[in-house]
Amino acid sequence: MSEMKQKGEKISMLTAYDFSLARLVDQAGTDIILVGDSASNVMAGNETTLPITLDQMIYHGASVVKAVNRALVVVDLPFGTYQGNSRAALNSAIRIMKETAADAVKLEGGAEVIKSVKRILTAGIPVMGHLGLMPQSINKYGTYTVRAKEKEEADKLIEDAKLLQDAGCFALVLEKIPAALGAEVSGMLQIPVIGIGAGNGVDGQVLVLHDMLGITQQFSPRFLRRYANLADMVNNAVAHYITDVKSGDFPGKNEQY
Repeated sequence: MSEMKQKGEKISMLTAYDFSLARLVDQAGTDIILVGDSASNVMAGNETTLPITLDQMIYHGASVVKAVNRALVVVDLPFGTYQGNSRAALNSAIRIMKETAADAVKLEGGAEVIKSVKRILTAGIPVMGHLGLMPQSINKYGTYTVRAKEKEEADKLIEDAKLLQDAGCFALVLEKIPAALGAEVSGMLQIPVIGIGAGNGVDGQVLVLHDMLGITQQFSPRFLRRYANLADMVNNAVAHYITDVKSGDFPGKNEQY
């Protein structure tokens, strides 16, 4: 990933949570697959990422890794498995690496979690950082609005980014911050910076797969570009199937034994 940054080659990153879709995302050529705690929302129907457990993340991570032949697979450490206790953080990261065979873990925060970051890194486990809007801290923010618009918060983000790089993180995700700040952070760091709502001045982009494929319809932030409308395609296909079953058209002669 560092070589890609040095060459100016943009990094593509998408989420995946299951074997079938992960295989398609990998085959398409995505550089990084993130098994995100956003599975709490798109797979389990929770309003936030907070409820998802370590066991559930391991289940999703193991399912994805089985499908992937080329992409780097990163698994999110879920809420409550690393904050405030570096020993617990290390144990959580070790479980993910042993039980999923993923390539790295990702966690949210800067100075507040730096002890956990360093302890995980001492075990030889690659860590991706995450700053800006941090969904696991939604109860603190109270809203999913753009972060770091004010100088004080922007300055802290910059310091946290440097801290994570100096600790040994191999990459950093910046979520929902001003584009100028994203470009500034990317320009000053040696490690790749991947944005989601952080402008085009960073080293790569990540989106939630179910959002960009148009499976989820309720989520429409400015940074989201929908590349398909699978919700309508699925609805139409299912409706067609129901019609064929009720009319007796399915199964036909060639679909029987």
